[in-house]
Amino acid sequence: MLFKQVAGQFAAKKGLIHMAESGKMPHAILLLGKEGTGGLPLALAFAQYILCENKGQEDACGLCANCQKVARLEHADLHLSFPTIKIRSDKPAMSFNYIREFRHFVHETPYGTTFDFLQSIQAENKQGNLSAEECREIIDKLNLKSYEGGTKIQLIWRPEYLGKEGNILLKLIEEPPANTILLFVAENAEDILATIRSRTQMVRLVPIPASEIASALVENRLANERRAQQIGQIADGSYTEALRLLEHVENDLLPVVRSLFNSVFTNNATGLVQFTDEWAKEGREGIKNLFAYTLTLLEAALRTTFVPDTVRHFVEEEAEFIKKLASRKMKVEIYDEMIKALTDAQYQIERNAHSKSVIMAMCLKLRRTASQATQRV
Repeated sequence: MLFKQVAGQFAAKKGLIHMAESGKMPHAILLLGKEGTGGLPLALAFAQYILCENKGQEDACGLCANCQKVARLEHADLHLSFPTIKIRSDKPAMSFNYIREFRHFVHETPYGTTFDFLQSIQAENKQGNLSAEECREIIDKLNLKSYEGGTKIQLIWRPEYLGKEGNILLKLIEEPPANTILLFVAENAEDILATIRSRTQMVRLVPIPASEIASALVENRLANERRAQQIGQIADGSYTEALRLLEHVENDLLPVVRSLFNSVFTNNATGLVQFTDEWAKEGREGIKNLFAYTLTLLEAALRTTFVPDTVRHFVEEEAEFIKKLASRKMKVEIYDEMIKALTDAQYQIERNAHSKSVIMAMCLKLRRTASQATQRV
């Protein structure tokens, strides 16, 4: 994994490279960010950068033997620990029992969640964990000499799963063997043992801006620019969510939203019924995504009323639509009611309410709230 393959997180990348090049590398680093912000891909890119034989100023070379081994997750000095389950009731949960599955999982879905991985190893309802035996195995491995004669890296994905057993690692974290780096990748700081958290150098990962998500989708040839922009707006800072949305956002949603609001503001009952009939046939994920996109545009129109340059992150047609909504000079209370109608409908769809009834009720609430507006958008 190369830094350039990790979506966004430019400040974190810059900070990690500075650590590596400064000669003052912390021996324990905690990458902390919400699901979808790229903690695991970033940790792997950092590990590859450290082990690269011909690194540049901004990234590993990607071509040397060490880079190739890290890319396959087969480098002898890169040790991986992650939540697993017991193979048998009398055998502890150990990462090495699932290393093949983990390699495949990371290669296929580097932004996949812990839940996704546990399901891929048929965990079903079993709780994954990082066992006491895993902690002792980590200590034993890191006390051996480097296989390649360089730096040893221990990557622990989701230290939240360590529980109190994580205290076994405290001495290792405080006084690791020479040329040893521990990389922790976490999503929730409160679920990590305070004794571990306090001994690490924390690097916070921020939600990825919509424009950077869109750029990553286009660069990876996963979507055209228009579709990528819309997905970026809905993804709420998560590249994982953006990849999920690719499966459900197949068409341009802006014409649909424009048609909806034209019907709402012109009191076009036929248009609202037609909208309801068409979207009631869609799957629940498609409906939720439409609502999320509509909310994004509506909230942007509200912000534009007070901060005119809000639309600079939107494509031209979306920006024009947002400006026209904002030009109505609707009161904040009207926006609030519209947003509430959409969020209530989204909540009900998530809980398997009758789609057609929910959509029709939402349309009527939007129409009633905007009853004094007449200008087309």
